[in-house]
Amino acid sequence: MIRAILLFMCFSTAPAQPCEWFLPIRAEDRRSWEAVRLSGIGEFGLPRRARPEVPAHLHTGVDILRPGENYRDEPVFPAAEGIVISLRSDGPFAQVIVEHRCPGGNTVWTVYEHLAGLAVTVGDTVSPHRPLGRFMNREELNRFGWQFDHLHFEILREKPRPLAPAPKTPLRLFTPYSLECFSAEDLHKYYFDPGEFLASRWKRLE
Repeated sequence: MIRAILLFMCFSTAPAQPCEWFLPIRAEDRRSWEAVRLSGIGEFGLPRRARPEVPAHLHTGVDILRPGENYRDEPVFPAAEGIVISLRSDGPFAQVIVEHRCPGGNTVWTVYEHLAGLAVTVGDTVSPHRPLGRFMNREELNRFGWQFDHLHFEILREKPRPLAPAPKTPLRLFTPYSLECFSAEDLHKYYFDPGEFLASRWKRLE
């Protein structure tokens, strides 16, 4: 735990890295949103109804469906180079948060949720060409529920909220604002629309 915190503190003064953006999933062209299929309730900003222990809120990311029929080891990638600042590995809500320091003083954060087979830890520098983990396999979906057969992907404008590590989740050092956006104003204060964000970055390369 101490090592993870020290690594994170070291990164806080690290120089900005080039930010080349890609889809977080396998695709023939990872610089095109055309490959993305969303779940029926997976659009950014879609109202979500209240349920037990979860208030009604606006959807703060996109729910990207598995790109094919690979239920063994379908990879999930970082969308750009960065460093892992938080990791949660407790079941269907397993989550990785990556900080991306881009040239010009711009910093954004990406969130990847409902992962399995995590291949990174806090303090790791990640590349968009090496997986963070994978989509759940059939055994895991049968155990946790097929409603988790997607990648929940967010891009934050604001730094995630710090958390005190808990015994069951010692590397969960930050949490996004996923259940705190009750209006369009809240949503756009904390988040980018992932599709619009990536499309704007790719357009600059044309």
